[in-house]
Amino acid sequence: MAVQRMDNVGLVVHDLDATIEFLRDLGLELEGRTIIEGEWAGRVTGLGDQQVEIAMMRTPDGHGRLELSRFLAPPVVEDHRTAPVNAFGYLRVMFAVDDLDETLERLARRGAALVGEVVQYQDAYRLCYIRGPEGVLIGLAQALR
Repeated sequence: MAVQRMDNVGLVVHDLDATIEFLRDLGLELEGRTIIEGEWAGRVTGLGDQQVEIAMMRTPDGHGRLELSRFLAPPVVEDHRTAPVNAFGYLRVMFAVDDLDETLERLARRGAALVGEVVQYQDAYRLCYIRGPEGVLIGLAQALR
């Protein structure tokens, strides 16, 4: 077998503190936070000399992780935050929640905005997309069974 598991999904953000607090309100836990720098890091990413502050967020079940990166050097060169969901390479993270309405109400206090509307897929799920800090696209799904 080539793949053992999915380790994490990465998001580049500008305001690391606000994003961490938003994801804490969603229910993720801060696993750790550090600065990554040095020539070895640049060899991995292909960016050369880099300095990145990262925070690793973990889902309550301990299986999913979201790595948040704030680039100090080199500067960010692209901004996909306002791209529509059908843009090539666009990133969306989906989380399962117990109570979609309560989650939306709680995250709205942190500035979350509903992208479209809350919809029901058959008798299985209630789903929606929201924009979180800095326009990050997050999907929320509540199982109905």
